[in-house]
Amino acid sequence: QVQLVESGGGLVQAGGSLRLSCRHSGSIFSNDAVGWYRQAPGKQRELVARVTTGGSTNYADSVKGRFTIYSNNAKNTVYLQMNSLKPEDTGVYYCNLEDMGLEYWGQGTQVTVSS
Repeated sequence: QVQLVESGGGLVQAGGSLRLSCRHSGSIFSNDAVGWYRQAPGKQRELVARVTTGGSTNYADSVKGRFTIYSNNAKNTVYLQMNSLKPEDTGVYYCNLEDMGLEYWGQGTQVTVSS
């Protein structure tokens, strides 16, 4: 059983910063990649950032230069550092882990950016 636990969401003013954490545990074979997705009210879930086991990263165009995804393998944790936050970054942020063709999701953490 794979578990993902997210933390770090909250309410912040525009221009502020937050750091999200995703700690994974359980029977993970290869941990191919971990990504952060977000879903705003009335919108589809979208990829924000993703990091592979090899360290390759990719970001949504809307967050490039503001967000950074990185991992601490010793802590089984992936972080999303979010700077210069904008009201349009508001949404529920979900952690996703890809392992041997399977995907696992966390419960989500709310991020609200006020203008």
